[in-house]
Amino acid sequence: MQIEMESLFKDLVVIDAASFVAGPGAATIFADFGARVIKVEAPAGDAYRLLHGRHRFDFNWALTSRHKETISVDLNTEAGRDILHQLIQTADIFVHNFRSDQIDRYDVAYERLRALNPRLIYGQLTGFGTKGPDADKRGYDTTAWWSSAGILDLMKKGQAAPNFPVGGVGDHASAMTLFAGIMMALYQREKTGLGDFVETSLVANGAWSNGMHLQGAIAGFDLSQILEEKGYRSPFAMIYETADHRFLILVSPNPDKEWPAIARALGHPEWLEDPRFVTLRAIMKLRDEVRQLFQDAIGALTMVEACQALDAEALSYSVIEKISEVVQSAQLIENEVIIETHSKDPDFQWTVANPIKLSSLTHRPVGDPPKLGEHTYAILKDLGLSEARIDELIASKVVRLSQAVDPAS
Repeated sequence: MQIEMESLFKDLVVIDAASFVAGPGAATIFADFGARVIKVEAPAGDAYRLLHGRHRFDFNWALTSRHKETISVDLNTEAGRDILHQLIQTADIFVHNFRSDQIDRYDVAYERLRALNPRLIYGQLTGFGTKGPDADKRGYDTTAWWSSAGILDLMKKGQAAPNFPVGGVGDHASAMTLFAGIMMALYQREKTGLGDFVETSLVANGAWSNGMHLQGAIAGFDLSQILEEKGYRSPFAMIYETADHRFLILVSPNPDKEWPAIARALGHPEWLEDPRFVTLRAIMKLRDEVRQLFQDAIGALTMVEACQALDAEALSYSVIEKISEVVQSAQLIENEVIIETHSKDPDFQWTVANPIKLSSLTHRPVGDPPKLGEHTYAILKDLGLSEARIDELIASKVVRLSQAVDPAS
């Protein structure tokens, strides 16, 4: 029997005071599985709301803020900080990505909050860690995850500059780590009754993601230097272009075994009798020539024809999909990677599910993301504040209500 995801964490309260992607992304997973997640925003709103630019729909916010309630409160005021502290006293988890000066200004240091709530799980996401000269450096996944962890260094052609990386990739990977760390702390709390301080950073996640190549560098195998001098040259691990200007990536982990299958798939069984290619060692000595042979053969086929030929020999490859195709992929929809929403907005009929599935759970229905300050009034009422006090906070601009919200409703 399957039950909705929202039942799993229905007894957990998460305060999401983080901005942009990685920290809020961890909170989104808790919300997906039923936690009550309260998003804390400044009266001007999270700057993440502006990342969509001039596009008619805020797709970034819709992805990361689903299922969340939102309260708009000015943490630069004592009254605003008092509201946050009251929320934390009732919470299980607090997530933030504040720098040290902001931690002091907002009065949210771990020891301070632990005194308010000893069972609190305190999750902090930073760009570069909490120690060292870069501890207070502003970090994004393009700078900390891609660049400082050396990933981008391995994605350049020779000594040319690498392409600028796409944003959000390292953020979502790091969100999964923060979620996992918080889950570990929750498990420990079941034994001890006490919360804990969970910390991870974009650069740490980048280093872990790039771990194979960093471990190689430690052992004296510097792939970056090799690529600068020689480039990617193996014909068995290469990107090829088809006749209809699509690209596919071929990966042969055991080329000695798969060479005959590749020759047959590409329509050139005579390569197997060619004296130049009698051993893998001989093939690799002529790798540039063999790579061009592969390109010529694949370049004579359309994408569909190339896929059919490679599939017939059960070879490992993938088409480099266009993102407009990914969101319509029957494979991803069938596996509930891309899922339908309950939104009436034509720009939000589908969304990307978090990558965790439990066989006993079905997806929590996804609705529209919260407007700025949409739940401010209700959250303050839940804290026990009187209507008169809430009106004072609104008048003094400590909190903000969504214009679409009628406090009397």
